[in-house]
Amino acid sequence: MCSTALRDAVVRAKPEIVIHQLTDLAGLLEPGRRDEVLTRNARLRIEGTANLVAAAIAAGARRLIAQSIAFAYAEGPEPHAETDPLASGESGAGAVTARGVRALEQAVLHLRGIESLVLRYGRLYGPWTWYDAPTGRGPLHVDAAARAAQLAATSGAPGVYNIAEDDGAVSIAKARRELGFDPGFRLPTPPVN
Repeated sequence: MCSTALRDAVVRAKPEIVIHQLTDLAGLLEPGRRDEVLTRNARLRIEGTANLVAAAIAAGARRLIAQSIAFAYAEGPEPHAETDPLASGESGAGAVTARGVRALEQAVLHLRGIESLVLRYGRLYGPWTWYDAPTGRGPLHVDAAARAAQLAATSGAPGVYNIAEDDGAVSIAKARRELGFDPGFRLPTPPVN
């Protein structure tokens, strides 16, 4: 059921395009808070996405772009393509995250009358993130992530796109081809006075 306040705000805005970049990960790196934070974030992916989708439909949006994650694939040969299965996450914190990711993607990808794209982001790094440099497999600079969302507003057919650096963890060929995605994209550095 859609939050009335959210629906009303989105309907008033009359957006053609809705971009869902919401997460709730504050405190994730604090000792002892991981399970609580992942549960909160999964709830946002499940309930928040459903509310935002309902609001986008009510507003008559023509395109919906949602952030997912590229590091949720099941074990298997790499690089992972968008058609590879996601991890089942049958127990522990992984199960909570897997349920949230699946719910988000299902809510977005099976809409009628709205062009829906899911951007599976790699592990973010750069300004305003936890990391200044790449960490782990499938990293993604925040500038390149923002650019991918911008490109998805006007490019690409509905579906799923891996958005990460080209390190062999996930295939980004589809995003390069259909969105014009470049993992090396960076915003210009402002001059220092």
